[in-house]
Amino acid sequence: MIADQFQPLTAEQSAFWQQFPRWEQDTNFAVYLGFVVEEIKLDYARMRLPARQEMNQPAGIMHGGAIASLIDTTVVPAVGGPVMSGSFLTISMNVEYLSAVANEDAVCEGWITKRGRSIAFCRAEVRGATSGKLCATASLVYKI
Repeated sequence: MIADQFQPLTAEQSAFWQQFPRWEQDTNFAVYLGFVVEEIKLDYARMRLPARQEMNQPAGIMHGGAIASLIDTTVVPAVGGPVMSGSFLTISMNVEYLSAVANEDAVCEGWITKRGRSIAFCRAEVRGATSGKLCATASLVYKI
């Protein structure tokens, strides 16, 4: 499992990220879409997008834009885990859709492959929560 390769957050880091993606807001895009944090470690995060009709495209499978949003949001705590301040901005994101997500939650794991002072390079994988089927992969670059 990818998560096993990463160290836990400190108590202070964990307390900071515990409220993500809500933080002190009643709503935002990630909350509106229904993203759920499952695990955050140093340089790693896993989030879930529960399956619901509003996330589907007309053919009845999860919309690629919803999957891309899940990917983009999942890497934020991986990028920001040790930083806990400032902003984290997507510079680039390349998504490869390998298979459809249909009638199941989507689960995304995102992690840092290389971290600099102001740039982080990330990878992500999205799988069907029930089937375990690899549905999308992505590479991202973030400005810290």
